[in-house]
Amino acid sequence: MNPKVDFFFNKSKRWKEELEKLRGIALDCGLTEELKWGVACYTLNKSNIVLIHEFKDYCAFLFFKGVLLNDANGMLIQQTENVQSARQIRFTNVEEIVENEALLKAYIFEAIEVEKAGLKVNFKKAAEFTIPEEFESKLNDNPALRAAFDALTPGRQNAYNLYFSAPKQAKTREARVEKCIPQILNGKGLND
Repeated sequence: MNPKVDFFFNKSKRWKEELEKLRGIALDCGLTEELKWGVACYTLNKSNIVLIHEFKDYCAFLFFKGVLLNDANGMLIQQTENVQSARQIRFTNVEEIVENEALLKAYIFEAIEVEKAGLKVNFKKAAEFTIPEEFESKLNDNPALRAAFDALTPGRQNAYNLYFSAPKQAKTREARVEKCIPQILNGKGLND
């Protein structure tokens, strides 16, 4: 146990017992406990394997390379359609965790083997994401905007594309594009 991580477990009000049980399972698998992004993260040779996080309706193990795991038991959940690599196993009570402890350890040991084998997730390239037509027309009309957008990292490009694509109404998509043009021209990502 890493004392720096204790605050994460101590601050939980709703999932305290569940989080402590998940902590014990992760530690039983020989992983190093660290605090990353304000949550308990379990690593092997400084590579992230699994983290524990909590939400209003559930707590979960999140496997960083979950998409590469064999999910014969159908427990892994893709948080949203845009998450490419990570997968969760969610819990709503401590009994679920206790009942599945051996299975959870099997998932962790498989995640460890994936990391030891050096397996990598094949992420979509920025070019494979759909660019909304409202943004595409701005890129075609403004070479400086095209150059600035192309100079952004793939992750920043994807963030913009997802943000611009989300609204159902063209008017809202156009407004989002207009609002972000100065930020793109300044070489900034959506959340910079």
